[in-house]
Amino acid sequence: MVDLNGRELAGFIKERQAHQVASLKRSPHLLIIRDSDNPVIAKYVNLKIRYGEDIGIRTTDYLAKSTDDIRETILRANEDEGVDGIILQLPIADKSKTDELTALIAPEKDVDGLGNIYSTQDSNNSETSNQAIRPIIYDSATATAINWLLTGYNIELRNRKIAIVGRGKLVGAPLYRMYKDSGYDVTLFHRGSDLTELQNYDIIITATGAPGLISSSMVRPGAVVVDAGTASEKGILKGDVADDVRTRTDLAAITPKLGGVGPLTVSCLFDHVIQTSWRNL
Repeated sequence: MVDLNGRELAGFIKERQAHQVASLKRSPHLLIIRDSDNPVIAKYVNLKIRYGEDIGIRTTDYLAKSTDDIRETILRANEDEGVDGIILQLPIADKSKTDELTALIAPEKDVDGLGNIYSTQDSNNSETSNQAIRPIIYDSATATAINWLLTGYNIELRNRKIAIVGRGKLVGAPLYRMYKDSGYDVTLFHRGSDLTELQNYDIIITATGAPGLISSSMVRPGAVVVDAGTASEKGILKGDVADDVRTRTDLAAITPKLGGVGPLTVSCLFDHVIQTSWRNL
């Protein structure tokens, strides 16, 4: 069974990025905005800060005082030529304002790829969005990271039945659209679906944030399993895939508990920052 180790792939990407940054006339700058001092969120932010330090990118962690502060900070950063990338670290305190605030980020600085959620519609959702369509500069960072992970381990997607569990705006929905556009045989599930149907799929990618949602009985022998779900239980990070799946030896490949998609998502974010910096030269 193949261990889909994203941390190992990220190490190679980081080396390449360090050389790219060294060739730039100035150090790129990433701004991370958050309004929570939750230890789990702080951990994610610190990982990004350390990554940026390793490759020579300045990363600022801004703790906003309010929703209005977030809004004003984004608008200032959009106009600041010294800021190459903006991340709104989710979740924020007022979740009802998430779409409104992420929509404010200038597309060329939207290194998380959140602009995808305003540009096309989930084909399983017949409701018309009231959000304005805006240009896509970058695809979803996590969706791209999943592609990098599967490509890096030579996992073939064509002529395979692919299931994506979770219709979230950050992972499931953009990844589904990317795969549909590529002509892959892909089905989108949500956590309330009949997940026993997953037994019929060759590749399962899950990103619901529901710990242990995917059990062993749902996964066929020889399947590829990518766990991109994250949740915190008593300060411990957990994925969507139950432990009984990870003990199996008859799977083709599976991501580890830690170090699967996450490290490559960070790599992708910084790739986007570097690309914006090149455009600003």
